[in-house]
Amino acid sequence: TTVARIYGKLLAALGVLPKGQFSEVARRDLVGQYLGHTAEKASVVCQGATGGVLFIDEAYALSRAGAESDSFGQEAIDTLVKLMEDHRDELVVIVAGYPDEMAGFLDSNPGFASRFARTLNFPDYDAGELLAIFDLFTRRAGAIVEPADREQGGKYLKALPRDRSFANGRTVRNLFERLLAAQAARLHGGARATDEELRTLVEADVRASLAVSSSDAQYPGYV
Repeated sequence: TTVARIYGKLLAALGVLPKGQFSEVARRDLVGQYLGHTAEKASVVCQGATGGVLFIDEAYALSRAGAESDSFGQEAIDTLVKLMEDHRDELVVIVAGYPDEMAGFLDSNPGFASRFARTLNFPDYDAGELLAIFDLFTRRAGAIVEPADREQGGKYLKALPRDRSFANGRTVRNLFERLLAAQAARLHGGARATDEELRTLVEADVRASLAVSSSDAQYPGYV
């Protein structure tokens, strides 16, 4: 999403796009509730994005199997193909999603794949990059993390399996938010905390947050 947004600004600065505005949509924004409504809805979305970038996140959801959703999703795809051709000089369409699912999405219409000139694959962040993101979160929050605690968090991030549940930067953000929640629970009900205590994350906070992460991993999709 970040790269797509920057790309729109770049194209506008180069004069390729007249406006360069960024419109992010998902399946619900394109698919209607009855036959014919989808084409109308998708047309309105594309019209609003004309002059800039239309970004469809998890685009493969449009072509997912299902008795009711499939026909509406296919109608959205077919409408999108036509609109991309009609506005090819004033609209950039970027779609994003998991590689395997996106391959099926591009096969859902005979002329679809040929209308996307570039494919970018983003590899997962490695352990060092994840730790750098964690450091960024702590700096932005003004938090103090002792070296031993940071090292413990780094080991956790390094050991994470790179499966479908792995979310790169979002995984780090979830860890950091759990750290803050663990700290709040530890300080709650005690004596009035000093400013330094409110900013400091201790080893107990790290242990508590990792225990929650381990528990959540047993229940995929649980919120």
